[in-house]
Amino acid sequence: MIKNIEIEAEKKMKNCIENFSQSINKLRMNRASPDLLKDIFINYYGKKMTLGSISNIVVEDSRTLRINTFDSNINTEVEKVIMNSNLGLNPISIGKTIKVPIPSLTEERRLSIIKILQKMAEKSKISVRIIRRHTNEIIKNLYKEKKISQNEEKKLQNSIQLLTNVYIKNIDSKMKIKIRELQEF
Repeated sequence: MIKNIEIEAEKKMKNCIENFSQSINKLRMNRASPDLLKDIFINYYGKKMTLGSISNIVVEDSRTLRINTFDSNINTEVEKVIMNSNLGLNPISIGKTIKVPIPSLTEERRLSIIKILQKMAEKSKISVRIIRRHTNEIIKNLYKEKKISQNEEKKLQNSIQLLTNVYIKNIDSKMKIKIRELQEF
């Protein structure tokens, strides 16, 4: 039972890290990446679908993405959604394909992306801390119900705190790496 509490907390914290990693991969850099567009939602015949599920998104070159929709009737809708996505992209329709050139980053845009990245990191850290707090409440309740001893309670809380510290450092290191990538361009 005690080990399950730790395992469950660690699983949830890993989930926070994975979500953070996926989120920062969507931040626009100077190179083209299908991750940038695959999770944009499109109204596809009355249903909300991701662009990745209704099309193939490929990297044509380091500065261009090419989208081949499975149904070319929605190409104009796809273009509108990409333009309105606040990514600063202007798609170009060429026949049945859509090309999305990735413009170079300006210093102003770089700084705003860094601020967004820092906010995302802080939200992820808060999520990890909430998991810690929730787990500590469970541990305290087990102690109150006399299912564990006071020593076990303290040991578990220390273990959860160490886990929290590891995952927060992980978030910080991922953020620093992404900031360095941004500053290199």
